[in-house]
Amino acid sequence: MSTLDGLPGRTLSPWLDLEEPPARPAMAGSERVDVAVIGAGIVGLATAYAVAERGASVALIEARRLGHGVTGNTTAKLSSLHGLTYGTMRSQHGGEVAAAYAAANEAGIATVSRLVDAHSIDCDFRRKPNFTYAESAGDRDRIETEVEAASQAGLRVSFTEETDLPWGVAAAIRCEEQAEFHPHRFLLALAAELESRGVRIFEHSRATGVNGTTVATDGGRIEAEHVVLATHMPFLDRAGYFARVHPERSYALGLRLAGAAPQGMYISTEQPSHTIRSHPLGDGELVIVGVESHKTGQSDAAERYRSLERYARERFEVESVEYRWAAQDNMPADGLPMIGKLWPFSDRLWCATGMRKWGLAMGVSAGEILADSIDGRAHPWAEVFDPNRLNPRASAKDLVQENANVGARFVVDRLTKRASRDQIEPGEGAVVADGLRQLAVYRDESGGLHELSARCSHLGCIVNWNGGDKSWDCPCHGSRFGPQGDVIHGPAVRPLPPADD
Repeated sequence: MSTLDGLPGRTLSPWLDLEEPPARPAMAGSERVDVAVIGAGIVGLATAYAVAERGASVALIEARRLGHGVTGNTTAKLSSLHGLTYGTMRSQHGGEVAAAYAAANEAGIATVSRLVDAHSIDCDFRRKPNFTYAESAGDRDRIETEVEAASQAGLRVSFTEETDLPWGVAAAIRCEEQAEFHPHRFLLALAAELESRGVRIFEHSRATGVNGTTVATDGGRIEAEHVVLATHMPFLDRAGYFARVHPERSYALGLRLAGAAPQGMYISTEQPSHTIRSHPLGDGELVIVGVESHKTGQSDAAERYRSLERYARERFEVESVEYRWAAQDNMPADGLPMIGKLWPFSDRLWCATGMRKWGLAMGVSAGEILADSIDGRAHPWAEVFDPNRLNPRASAKDLVQENANVGARFVVDRLTKRASRDQIEPGEGAVVADGLRQLAVYRDESGGLHELSARCSHLGCIVNWNGGDKSWDCPCHGSRFGPQGDVIHGPAVRPLPPADD
């Protein structure tokens, strides 16, 4: 199946391809609660649930629809084995930190399992083994090192050369009792449970600022004792998060195969890395193939989808490509998630970010860490994931590289030769030079032109057109905007301004 733009599949994740309940009301007027949670992905809902369990009153606000952000566009693996993470983490941070990282992910999987059972959630939750595999014999030593490091961190892992992939591998690490699920069904059920406990959930309500602990939205305000920013990237950047993490896009295809679908969950050591798993869909299995990662706004998304399709057809007997979708995540410079106080001088503003593309199990545990912290309890992993930690040995190189990249994009993109309006096809966009200005110009399907400033409303970098996902993407800090400028993804909270502003 190919769409009119020549790319494979429908532009939709399988998790969002379902009949949803009517939209919840938008925020209007004012509310007063103990805890305001901004962002209704898995971190936001897990935090709201954990806080509500402790007896606090909660309001949860979402700029668009619940679960339609990063959580609704993942490959939906609940795992603790993350490629070749533990050998690197042990060498950079020590064995205790690696063990805490493993324990937090394992706890997240266990919590999802508990909630599925407790609330009879129909979300295709299945326990499965998870593999990191190498096709090259040259990576065998890396696999063996990871087996040792992951085992020391407390995971149930083993070395193997056997998988159910339809090709041979040189070596693999197998991790037991991992899981997969349908993340959007899980979130919808959890939201319903929260509402039954009195939690207020508002959709289409974008937070535009926080004054003290009063949250301003585009339709009202929430006065709270504590505020949690579960917005992927904190839009209140009082501690320089945009300089300490960088955003990356990853891609996925949902395939129907002529033959049997592999039942393990896999990620390769080779670059570009690829992830593979199957999921029940209708009368068969959907096989998910991903990753093809790159820094947001700095590659051709359409070519990434095409590359994934070529890879899938080389490896499997593909009958059809049903879906294509992409996700975005923040990569911390020191390799550890950031969960806790937004900045050192506040004990009422909290955040979670930098999940390294593994934010489902860790995101659930983030909710527990934040809830304990808000409640004044010492959580055993809070210090490890403290956003205000200082790890110069682990982070210095990446900090220098990523911020040099941002600086270069800020300057070079203003000097780049641009397309003309006449070159823009219907349904496409391009940055066009207009004197000294850079304009983001989109031509709709009927041929009409929509002209906006190309300066990102966050910090002013020049956006790029993403033809694969039909969006304007900022190459500096990862904000994303719809074709006509509406905010899809922060840290920006304001749309791209009109060209005449």
